[in-house]
Amino acid sequence: MKKISILLLAIIALSSCNNKESNLIVNANIEGLKKGTVYLQKIEDTLMVDVDSVEVNGNANISLETFIESPQVMYLYLKKVDNSQYDDRIDFFAEEGEVTINTTLEKFVTDAEIIGAKNQEKLEEYRKMMTRFNDKNLELIKENFEAQKEENEEKLIEVNKQYESLLKRKYLYTVNFAINNKDLEVAPYLALSEVFDANIKYLDTIYNSLEPKVKKSMYGKELKDFLKERKEEQKEIENIKTEETDSSEESVS
Repeated sequence: MKKISILLLAIIALSSCNNKESNLIVNANIEGLKKGTVYLQKIEDTLMVDVDSVEVNGNANISLETFIESPQVMYLYLKKVDNSQYDDRIDFFAEEGEVTINTTLEKFVTDAEIIGAKNQEKLEEYRKMMTRFNDKNLELIKENFEAQKEENEEKLIEVNKQYESLLKRKYLYTVNFAINNKDLEVAPYLALSEVFDANIKYLDTIYNSLEPKVKKSMYGKELKDFLKERKEEQKEIENIKTEETDSSEESVS
């Protein structure tokens, strides 16, 4: 009898963990949408998974909800019944509370206006600056193409220098942006998504600057694990180089 009671308690505890009360509500209005399905999605173990969905049949105002352990990037995905080209995803930084997304059917992603919390505001601020970097990058690609066409070696060298300088400024801007927003989960998110291949010292600087609550967040923990992996890889590379150097010196002697 005692074993059965313990089993029942375990089942109840597991059930309560799997049915946590929603703490995130996403209100969306998609102008022009008459029929289709809208999904609330997130990435889990590198896979895109649905956490809620709503069938739309005439009413473009919808509401989706879920429970999130920590602020994170989520997605609003539109699937139309007529297999239109408009199917697409809007990404946004979700936090506990409410998020409002206003957009249109025709320009589902580009028309999206997202009213959320501080992380979303900062993500949009960052992306506006990145648009400038991307525009300059496109200019350099065009100049590089023209220089190749004209077989202008000097111009190619100059364009390459400008590209390297642009890339460095983009990385430094991202690092500084993350440090200046050390109290928000967007900081470790940008480190993982935008400058993951940067010098370890930059990633270390970002992580060490994070406030305690951010270090404990989902992206804070992921950044910590990622840094550990990068450092172990670097250590292995250094050991291999040391062994090669020692081997080379032995051969010479």
